[in-house]
Amino acid sequence: MGDTFIRHIELLGYEKRFFPSQHYVYMFLVKWNDLSEKVIYRRFTEIYEFHKALKEMFPIESGDINIENRIIPHLPAPKWFDGQRSTQNRQGTLAEYCYTLVNLPHKISRCLHVVNFFKVRHDDMNPVTDSQIKKPEVFLLPKDAKKNPSDITGPIVLQTYRAIADYEKSSTSEMALKAGDMVDVVEKSESGWWFCQLKNKRGWVPAAYLEPMDGPDESEEQEPNYAGEQYIVQKSYTAMEEDELTLKEGDTVEVIHKLLDGWWVIRKDENTGYYPSMYLQKDGEVNTSMKSELRNRSAPPRRSTIRNAKSIHKQSRKQISQETYRRNSRKYIQSRKKIKENFQKVANVIIEKNEQEENKPKAQPAVPPRPSKDLILNRCTESTRRKIL
Repeated sequence: MGDTFIRHIELLGYEKRFFPSQHYVYMFLVKWNDLSEKVIYRRFTEIYEFHKALKEMFPIESGDINIENRIIPHLPAPKWFDGQRSTQNRQGTLAEYCYTLVNLPHKISRCLHVVNFFKVRHDDMNPVTDSQIKKPEVFLLPKDAKKNPSDITGPIVLQTYRAIADYEKSSTSEMALKAGDMVDVVEKSESGWWFCQLKNKRGWVPAAYLEPMDGPDESEEQEPNYAGEQYIVQKSYTAMEEDELTLKEGDTVEVIHKLLDGWWVIRKDENTGYYPSMYLQKDGEVNTSMKSELRNRSAPPRRSTIRNAKSIHKQSRKQISQETYRRNSRKYIQSRKKIKENFQKVANVIIEKNEQEENKPKAQPAVPPRPSKDLILNRCTESTRRKIL
């Protein structure tokens, strides 16, 4: 029997899930060469990571060497916060992407990377749920939309951003900009370096120099998460500004706010400050060659350091002060301590009650009264009556 390969991938819709927290997954019907059909569920971030790895495997077909040779379809980078609207709007793009992917030359469409990604996983058959939380909400594509993916959307449209100041490139992989230039963003990296194209030019540009056309971009940024995510410092950095932190390789920190320009707000003990996201790695995450290469680059400039920045928007970006970060961090840590203390008190009370119950003398059974002589003579056997006579 020949190698396994995919005949067709059909986007069915998406699910809104509530466990372990609210998120969205896309549903795909995958048809295999053995005529079997399986339904799988994938987050968009997973699909985008798959897409990036595929481009690295086939640099010619992805257009990295010559843009004219590109046959691997584009896939816009995920937003920092994916809501239901962006999940719904992206369906057409994904349907077109899957249709194009399956019809690529066999060395790409039938490679192990593609086959393994679309194979059924344990979570596809038994999704993680919690009976105490709402069941997933299912949103199916209309039947008419499934017949022809090209009817859902035209060519993939890249997001257009405007340069707010002049930028001089410092390496051949970067792209110089003039204030007012309109660029299409091909890929958004959380490092703060975005891959852009301007006419026939392509290269990396600091995200801090770009603004969207429709308004300030804080809507794309996540809200602060004062619970914090644990990260490990992969490269030392010495603070250049008062609101930055100096850390050494191997330090453990908590990321509390991920910002688009690649400078994340982190918490180390009682201190908070900015640190380059490209020098951080999530605790437990496997290192990759791409991430190692990024860490060899310099950190992107911060928005606050850009001179002569001119925005086309009347309303400026909302900025949170370090004092607010520190104050809310302290409140969160204190509330967490109180919860732990209350939990410990309750646990101690339960233990104390259990000990008291164990130490109480157990009730002894009552001794029945001795029967009278008349009762024995009337009810007992002859041998028992003889003993009292």
